[in-house]
Amino acid sequence: MSDPNRRDFLKFGAALPVALHSLAARASARPKADPPKRIIFICNSLGFFEPNFFPAERGNLETSKYLKEVATKDKMTVFQNLFHPGMETSNHDSEKSFLTGAANPESLNFVNTISVDQVLARHMGGDTRFPFLSFSIYDRGWGCSWNDRGVAIPPMHDESSIFEKLFGKEDLAAKRRQLKNDQQIIRSLHRDLVRLRENGDVSKIESYRTVVTELEASFQREQFWLETKKPRVPNTLSDDQEFVFSTKIQNLLELAKLAFQTDSTRVITLSLDWIYGAIKVPGATGGWHTLSHHGGKSDVLEKLCRVEIDIMKHLNQFLSALDGIKEGAGTLLDHTTVVIGSNFGDSSNHTCNNLPTIIAGGSHHHRTHSVLDKPMPLCNLWLELLHKHDIDVGQFGSSQMDQHLLPN
Repeated sequence: MSDPNRRDFLKFGAALPVALHSLAARASARPKADPPKRIIFICNSLGFFEPNFFPAERGNLETSKYLKEVATKDKMTVFQNLFHPGMETSNHDSEKSFLTGAANPESLNFVNTISVDQVLARHMGGDTRFPFLSFSIYDRGWGCSWNDRGVAIPPMHDESSIFEKLFGKEDLAAKRRQLKNDQQIIRSLHRDLVRLRENGDVSKIESYRTVVTELEASFQREQFWLETKKPRVPNTLSDDQEFVFSTKIQNLLELAKLAFQTDSTRVITLSLDWIYGAIKVPGATGGWHTLSHHGGKSDVLEKLCRVEIDIMKHLNQFLSALDGIKEGAGTLLDHTTVVIGSNFGDSSNHTCNNLPTIIAGGSHHHRTHSVLDKPMPLCNLWLELLHKHDIDVGQFGSSQMDQHLLPN
């Protein structure tokens, strides 16, 4: 990338990490958590067919067609009656607000807010090579994560590239050249900031200062980790080309597991964003988006359920894999909060009520199946997860009072 292009790339915030304090200061000032807390948010953007997802009998996951096969039922809670306020006409744009709760994302003047994973990354990301990781199925430029300016953080989608980023050998000479170039760019941006102050452009000064601060934090981070070798792990990604969609989900979850297992990061988002064109899973072929708009037709529903069963199969394998890795007095799952949910309660009708939501692992006091007495904002759950991770905030997004959905 040429100097001017990279300058613009950095300046305007393409995939910038959240601003973090000096790594050396953080490391000396805060005791290490052993084992550390971790969290992953997984958004299935087309939701799940409600009659097959929620248990037919309250409290009995065996009566759910999709959940009955999950092997870690004793370490999970299924929530029923959560919703996102302000999404009545948002349609698919509601996915932008899955982790933010920002209302009316379909509006022409919509500006998103910070996503809950980024709030967590500020507090949990300082001791790992990557403060957070954001994954998605394909390259559309945005996924689940949004920075504190409401700007989308482009997720990574190519499994081989992600594996190389996490575990590949670093070209130290090239990295040093990049850092030297970035340092020059930061100096140049500081000069721009001085000119803005001289011109009295108050509207731009604060946002510009925030970008420069983030760049400096990113620069410090990369310098800090430059001489630290990456973990060496075998490449366990699947190359099955018969079911490419299914393989993609399997591989992204495998990468999430490896990233947590090697403590490369402690915060991950995964957007299972719907893609155009046909996909193929065992027993069905069709357009996922088209199938999700089933209109109650039995033949369409049969194919859709095959897709959703395949997704649940991989999520079950992911939970089981985490639970099979011993760590401290428990397992990796015990120290990892896994959030599985969607921006849609019913994608066929584009409604955002009764959102399918699972919290697994994390050593929380799980209730297996929690049916709320009345509709409650999903952001109540996000707020409680922030509190569970020792982040003291009074409100997040559309949250109301703390309801203790996951009691101690």
